[in-house]
Amino acid sequence: MKATRFISSRIFSFSKENLSSVVMKIAVVSIALGISIMLISISVVVGFKNQIKDKVVGFVSPIQIQVLNQNESMEETPFQYDSTLKSRLDQPFIKSIFPVANKAGLVKTDDEIHGVVLKGVDKDYDWSYIQSNLISGNIPQYSDNERSNDVLISKIIADKMLLNVNDEVRIWFVGEDMKTRGRKFLIKGIYETGLTECDERFIYCDLNQVRRLNGWNENMVGHIEINLLDNVDVVEANNIIYYKIPTNLISYKASDLYPQIYDWLELQDMNVVIIIVLMLLVAGITIISMLLIIVLERTSTIGILKSMGANNAFIRNIFLQRSRRILLIGMLFGNLFGIGLCLIQKYTEIIKLSPESYYLSSVPIEINIWHIFILNIGTFVLWVMMMLIPTMIINNIKPSKSIRFE
Repeated sequence: MKATRFISSRIFSFSKENLSSVVMKIAVVSIALGISIMLISISVVVGFKNQIKDKVVGFVSPIQIQVLNQNESMEETPFQYDSTLKSRLDQPFIKSIFPVANKAGLVKTDDEIHGVVLKGVDKDYDWSYIQSNLISGNIPQYSDNERSNDVLISKIIADKMLLNVNDEVRIWFVGEDMKTRGRKFLIKGIYETGLTECDERFIYCDLNQVRRLNGWNENMVGHIEINLLDNVDVVEANNIIYYKIPTNLISYKASDLYPQIYDWLELQDMNVVIIIVLMLLVAGITIISMLLIIVLERTSTIGILKSMGANNAFIRNIFLQRSRRILLIGMLFGNLFGIGLCLIQKYTEIIKLSPESYYLSSVPIEINIWHIFILNIGTFVLWVMMMLIPTMIINNIKPSKSIRFE
């Protein structure tokens, strides 16, 4: 056994009834809490960002193409989705392309009235996201040759208008001549994504219905939704698409269409940074205090070691060697506690949230091995460097003075 290890094992003891023993136990608890809180914070924020982004992208697609104009209303300016445009969008990173058209209207029952947006889609539309959020009924089946009256509404609209699956609902529209027209639709299914901005407005319907209401031909669309292959950079893909499409069209990312949601998510990063900095400081100060108390308590021992010929580096290594072990013990317990709580929440969803405020019904958790690894390595290095601060006192301890008061 090395001399430094033997001496440090005698100085740093949890079993002895002294001040340093109590301080070491407090340091272990502080380190464990700091690590666990940082791990939980990162897991929750990453889960929040990814799940909410998936909701937005699932609803509006990563990239949309529409006419370049100053139209701020829900009445879209149509354009031709023809073979020329399709050839320009024939890119290797594009997974699928769907023609879509929106039409604003009013849902009216005997007792309620509610403004909605009909989202017209065709028979090839990717329903996978809505299917995963379908709570009753079925997904409508559309065709190119016939107009279907089947629609898919959200739970928010269904609850407000007292509607159920297989109910008929009349939606009113205002034409360019300012005359109102009513259309009767059949509710085929009810969905709930938790994305309130979309759930309270959108009703899925047949694209042919929107074309008929607007007097468009069979190639006209309001906008185009583009899905990308996995691991494709959205910003880079959007730049390529932007320069491929005609000058009268423009492409938007999902973050451009719903900036308020993405800005809110960016604020969560700042919250995590603040939490991590606070935990690093609190636990770091506790470690410094622990080591400072132990050094002061062992002043006479340091003096004896110096009188026997030990240099400052040798003595510092005695204190740092055991302190690093205490640090690793605290970090181990912190990781076990933090990851354990994350796993419990991930699989039980015991902590609930208000979907109206947070877009999710429970606290989301996403555990990333690389995040855990980087956090632990970075934290360990920083706290070890902070340990050097109290050991600087060793340089100023004089054997003649410290042994005198033994």
